[in-house]
Amino acid sequence: MFCVNANIVLMTIWIPDLSSHRGPRYLAIADALATDIRSNRLSPGDRLPTHRELAYRLGVTVGTVTRAYGEAERRGLIGGEVGRGTFVRSDISVRTNARMASPMPGANSHGVSEPGLIEFSINTPTDLDAGGEYDATLRATMTDLAGTQGIGALLNYQPNGGTQLHREAGAGLLAQHGIRVDPNRVLITAGAQHAMTVALGALTEPGDTILTECLTWPGLRRLGDFLRFRVQGLPMDQDGILPDAFEAACRGRNIKALYCVPNLQNPTSIIVPEQRRREIAEVARRYGVKIIEDDVYGFLVPDRLQPLVNFAPELGVFCTSVSKSMAPGLRVGYLGVMTEDSSLITEAVRSTTWMAMPLAAEIAARWIHSGEGERIATKRRDEYARRQAAAREILSGLPYHAHPNAMHGWLDLPDDWPADAFALQARIRGVAVCPTSSFSLTRNGRNGVRVSISAPCSIDTVARGLDIVARLVREKPRVGFSLV
Repeated sequence: MFCVNANIVLMTIWIPDLSSHRGPRYLAIADALATDIRSNRLSPGDRLPTHRELAYRLGVTVGTVTRAYGEAERRGLIGGEVGRGTFVRSDISVRTNARMASPMPGANSHGVSEPGLIEFSINTPTDLDAGGEYDATLRATMTDLAGTQGIGALLNYQPNGGTQLHREAGAGLLAQHGIRVDPNRVLITAGAQHAMTVALGALTEPGDTILTECLTWPGLRRLGDFLRFRVQGLPMDQDGILPDAFEAACRGRNIKALYCVPNLQNPTSIIVPEQRRREIAEVARRYGVKIIEDDVYGFLVPDRLQPLVNFAPELGVFCTSVSKSMAPGLRVGYLGVMTEDSSLITEAVRSTTWMAMPLAAEIAARWIHSGEGERIATKRRDEYARRQAAAREILSGLPYHAHPNAMHGWLDLPDDWPADAFALQARIRGVAVCPTSSFSLTRNGRNGVRVSISAPCSIDTVARGLDIVARLVREKPRVGFSLV
């Protein structure tokens, strides 16, 4: 919603349908709000009814609506402005992801539903098959598979955590990330997101609290909603999570786990220095907090530091996958379970999908053993290095932060350019970026946008999109034009 006069904002007449939502009324209201945002019944900037008005319309107490709005704000769906009301956040990524789940007619191979939109809002790997090389690699692998004796066994049920050969391949890949773990403690999952689901599902119970960076992967918040655990963000500086803040959050509370991305953190692109990793591990040890380390971007860092979990291995669960490094369609993830929770997490794999797809795991294993996977990963690193070099040139003079090989970078914005309004203006001009609200777990997150340079099909498209972003950030927001 836009308004010329900032003092005049129309309230949306919104009455949620609670008939299909079970559980406590406040959760039903929050769930209905999420449903109506996904279905576009509510739009970014819509002002919601007051607590008292909605309570009257639904026949519930004002306190119930207050709890419902509080839960919706925790999920990142809405935000309040003192003296102005409660508004639907302009979370562009949630709406983009909803469209991607069900592409509209004319959507391209990445599921983007708007023709001509330059997609900087999703961290999807670059399509390497422009010259047919990717196609040839898969064809050769499938031909080799077809001639393998007993290949039909891959269509049968396998052990929940994966076959021994697939676990050994996973252990080999984890070793490249600096993790030395017995193959029997490696679990094969249906991608990294599934790995996070089974690890957090096994280690938490409803109502538990998981700590993470104050700006974090949006999927963690959605997992919290699904598994009913709370997600609490910790303050960060240029080196990552502040150890003192981590300790303060643990003191006197039963914190189950810390989820973190020390290599090319999403969305800030931070690489946590070794000393900070040691300090975080020391705090985790003092309070017995499990560490779930997500390293899906680690392959992009040539001289990787010691994984954080290596400084407290008895508390560590380490995750990576081949989705970013090799091929997103393989959906194969690897969990190195260094704690004593291996059987619990294996049971979670059984409960959610029984087993990862053996055929995909076989292809990944072959590419790991043959070195084909590393060749593809190197090609990706080189491509992203070219794109980041272009980004540094085009965004020169602006506060853009990114590793030279990263899939994404972070662009800080001036205080008078609110990230949500900037993202909406960028989209109007044909470029999709992700604002702070997509990642923030606190009210005082950085004002900026994540720019994912990996998704567009060519470096020329990347340059065109970055030029639009650079020109927009140097403009002043139009007088009297604001997103509320």
